[in-house]
Amino acid sequence: MRDLQPWIKSYPAGVHWDADLPISSVPQLLHDAVAKWPDLPALEFMGKKTSYAELQKLVNQATKGFQQLGVKPGVHVGLYLPNTPHYVISFFAILQAGGTVVNYSPLDAEKVLEHKIADSHTDMLVTLDMVMLYPQMAKMLGHTRLQKLIIGNIPEMTPYPDAVRANLDKAGQLSAIPDNAQHLLFAKLLDNDGDYTPIAAIDPKEAIATLQYTGGTTGLPKGAMLTHGNLTTACSQIMETTNIEPRVLEEGKEKLLAVLPLFHIYALTVDMLFGIRLGAEIVLHTRFDADAVVKDLANKKITVFPGVPTMYTAIINHPQIKEFDLSALKFCNSGGAPLPTEVLQQFQALTGCTLLEGWGMTETSPTGTFTPLGGVRKTGSCGLPTPGISFKFVSIDDPRQEVAPGERGEICVAGANIMKGYWNKPDATREAFTADGYFRTGDVGYMDADGFVYIVDRTKDMILSGGYNVYPRNIEEAIYEHPAVAEVSVIGIPDSYRGQAAKAFIKLKAGQAVFSFDDLKDFLKDRLGKHEMPQAMDIRAELPKTPVGKLSKKELYEEEARKREGAAS
Repeated sequence: MRDLQPWIKSYPAGVHWDADLPISSVPQLLHDAVAKWPDLPALEFMGKKTSYAELQKLVNQATKGFQQLGVKPGVHVGLYLPNTPHYVISFFAILQAGGTVVNYSPLDAEKVLEHKIADSHTDMLVTLDMVMLYPQMAKMLGHTRLQKLIIGNIPEMTPYPDAVRANLDKAGQLSAIPDNAQHLLFAKLLDNDGDYTPIAAIDPKEAIATLQYTGGTTGLPKGAMLTHGNLTTACSQIMETTNIEPRVLEEGKEKLLAVLPLFHIYALTVDMLFGIRLGAEIVLHTRFDADAVVKDLANKKITVFPGVPTMYTAIINHPQIKEFDLSALKFCNSGGAPLPTEVLQQFQALTGCTLLEGWGMTETSPTGTFTPLGGVRKTGSCGLPTPGISFKFVSIDDPRQEVAPGERGEICVAGANIMKGYWNKPDATREAFTADGYFRTGDVGYMDADGFVYIVDRTKDMILSGGYNVYPRNIEEAIYEHPAVAEVSVIGIPDSYRGQAAKAFIKLKAGQAVFSFDDLKDFLKDRLGKHEMPQAMDIRAELPKTPVGKLSKKELYEEEARKREGAAS
């Protein structure tokens, strides 16, 4: 009989696949941390520290404020925020009031924002008075179902609010906020005694904590329903992977640098929720800036740093990197895209910290595989199945059939971290799961005899660019709006910084003049997010097609591969 769980024998001592993985409501994570470490810093933002007890007080005040606005079980509240304390406070408060968080990305194009508001039933949303945020959501008031914006500001969360506001104002980064019923200042939301009304006990396995939107190969994004149990299971799974002796991570003693955007599932779980589960001090950065990151890693003695390959590439290539002492780092994880071996090796040589690689998806909250701390790692593998998660591999042609051990197939996973389904999309939910309840990831891979997983392809037409999922269909639809375009195919090409980037192949309509790549980008700037913008363009007389006349990308991928081979020889 074949080994159905070959990965277990590869686990380091102390880590158990069948470990007890506690689940709870998400607010309980914070309550537990406050009980253990009330006076320890929970957050640090621009020099201002907030203890766990102080964070809970702010969350309680925001909870009462949200309840006064009508937030309760069944109500969905949007967050359109960078990494500031507003995000952490609002996230826990909305859930504590019984509501559900809908995460919005500042990278989203206008039509995507409109879709998410309508699809998720978002009637109120929290954002900041920043030029990069407020005007985009202000447009949504009046012609979508969005009725109220709760507006915070960065200065109010810093030790020197007047000076910070003056600097932001001088740089032209602030928007004026109208004084009307559609707007409520975040400070006003908190202006109460924090004596909120506790909600009835929830079932963590059923109650939806967040609608986390994920793209698709066709159409607009779908909302993955992640329950309280999904998210807290994921935290327990990560905790179990670190359960080795001697302990690498010590509860109540770590400093975690949160640069990954919290609206993304990777950062939401690994930075914020796991950070709080660990009792860490979470140092918030609103965006990735290599200078600021390197300085904080060194000066603040950061011990935990989750990132994506592009961040690690920027760190090791920082011109003054050898002048900084990064030896405090002891737990660094890379996700979102494959990690180049040379980056891993250079980072370890530079810091003494081994970069751990993992794989997961929005729908898996996002745990999936992990690299064993202090254990065996294999080049090209994304690691072993995380505790509590089962893997199987099915035929690409017939998902009812499992492939033989070691053969390539679509990766299917099961576990308490797997989403409840797609919001308001029962057909898509049914298609996403096998008959026996495994989630079909759309990734093609195999598992070796030791249980290590290798990702080799995708059944879904997706590009991984800088840790973000980019869907060619979305880019193609935007390009098709150009009046000169007859046909377009978008594929992913290797990119030394992003991992992958989008390249557009275009056929023009008869009689139309050729336009430049800059012209195309200018046309697309209001139609696509920055992460979706093509990095290359090729105008062709004809595009390859299948025998039945469908546009075919196979030939374009092969052509790009031949170019790379020619350049390398």
